Amino acid sequence: MADPNPSDPAPEKNKKEEAAASEQPVVAWESLTFRQKWACFTSNITVEPMVACYVIPCMLASLATQNLSLEKACRVNLAYPDEVCTALAKRNTAGYETEETAVQQLVAGMQTWKTALSSGLPTILILFMGAWSDRTGLRKPCMLLPIVGEFLSSVSMLLCTYFFYEVPMEVTGVFECLWPAMCGGWFTMFMGVFSYIADITSVESRTLRIGAANVFLSLGVPIGMALSGILYLKIGFYGVFGISTVCYVLSFIYGLVVIKEPPRQRSDKKEKTVEKKPSVCASIQDFFAFKHIEETFRVAFKTGKNNRQKRVLVLMVIVMVVIGPLYGEMAVMYLYMRYRYHWNEVMFSMFTTFAMVTNLIGTAVSVGVFSHILKIDDAIVGIMSSMSKILAGFVYAFAITDWMIYLAAIVEIVNGTSFIAMRSIASKLVATDELGKVNSLLGVCESLMPLIYGPMYSSIYAATMKTFPGTFFIVGACMTMPAVLAFFWLYTEHRRDRKLQREEDKNKEESRESDSRQIVSENMKSEAPTMNGIMNAAFEFDHVQ
Repeated sequence: MADPNPSDPAPEKNKKEEAAASEQPVVAWESLTFRQKWACFTSNITVEPMVACYVIPCMLASLATQNLSLEKACRVNLAYPDEVCTALAKRNTAGYETEETAVQQLVAGMQTWKTALSSGLPTILILFMGAWSDRTGLRKPCMLLPIVGEFLSSVSMLLCTYFFYEVPMEVTGVFECLWPAMCGGWFTMFMGVFSYIADITSVESRTLRIGAANVFLSLGVPIGMALSGILYLKIGFYGVFGISTVCYVLSFIYGLVVIKEPPRQRSDKKEKTVEKKPSVCASIQDFFAFKHIEETFRVAFKTGKNNRQKRVLVLMVIVMVVIGPLYGEMAVMYLYMRYRYHWNEVMFSMFTTFAMVTNLIGTAVSVGVFSHILKIDDAIVGIMSSMSKILAGFVYAFAITDWMIYLAAIVEIVNGTSFIAMRSIASKLVATDELGKVNSLLGVCESLMPLIYGPMYSSIYAATMKTFPGTFFIVGACMTMPAVLAFFWLYTEHRRDRKLQREEDKNKEESRESDSRQIVSENMKSEAPTMNGIMNAAFEFDHVQ
């Protein structure tokens, strides 16, 4: 996609790299051999396998973790007989309605503080991680640390399964979300991933590469969800948690060995090589220094060319109104489908997989065709995505049969593209040494959304369940409408940037032509007097004789 902010100040390093790339001969893709095409394809694969090996085990273990909490609530906390808990596990709830309600209420109560823990700690940590990553130029720790957290969580689940009756449900819930939260969770992982991609790509290819990483994310979710139920029934808790642990180890090794830190200018650091390295305590104190949080927030309010401050703030608003409804719907979607259409777990899993696959196809088409081939502006892609979400919300709300629900999933086929467009615009807006801070700010906005939209959607659903249970879909559609206006404003800004850039290029071209004409004119004037002087001298010499 064409650069929407061509006149924004960019790092000199990026400019030099792009200029050097433009001077290289362009080789047609059709003229390459299969081996050359394969080498070109594999050379552009960086973080995508690591993202897939991180997302798939997360989704793979999600169902097993929920069932482990339900089993412990029934057998350990409430101490119900084995025949009761076995019947509830097989969903033979006839005659056990009271026990089922008690187990559900106990687990639901734990979900409240689990959400606060899993979202609250990463919100604080990501602020320090983003500033630290920009100061040091290191992106890999931001990607590897969350993998360590999920690995420790998976190992903890194995221990909680082994010591089943000794460890209550609450301890299992703490270890399930504490380790990932302390290591930053998904928010820190994707802050590091998108900052790394922005470091190693040109402006023109950035949207495509961010989209490719998002495709691996979107692909990992349905694969993990589709396998979670089957593997849980076949191999149980030990098998699922064991496979997840192995996947995390592979993901960590790949990130540690294969992924290389992006090259950065080290001129300032070379001058300081003689300085003594700080101690471990000093490094920790510097990492958690409050001044770095101030630096991170100062990025949002930093003034610059082309309404830089307003654009960053608008992007933060877009994150909240686009990501928020997704978290809200996740909190009540299963309850709505179970109540409104009497779906069971298998039917809901099939629909979720279908929705994920259609979203994956829409994302691939949007990024590959609209952005990369047709060079449509990122903001226009964001408008298309937001409109898709708004229309789908009304289809979901007023659907009366199952096929209408599947139709709604097709209507929102390009819904996930707004996230890619927003990340791409943000990466092109700021300098390289501010990417971590901006991505951490966006991550903070995203991590706060489950705390806001989850309870809000649950309250709306509970209040309207008996009258119009699809009300929360309409609320989500209405709350997404500001994203359309925000993306449209960004598009007008991008058009103005391109117009100014064309005028600037035109003025430079006219200036070069004027200088060229002036040089030619001066050369002609310098030659004429010399010729006249020779002729006059010869004439005067003959005249004297």
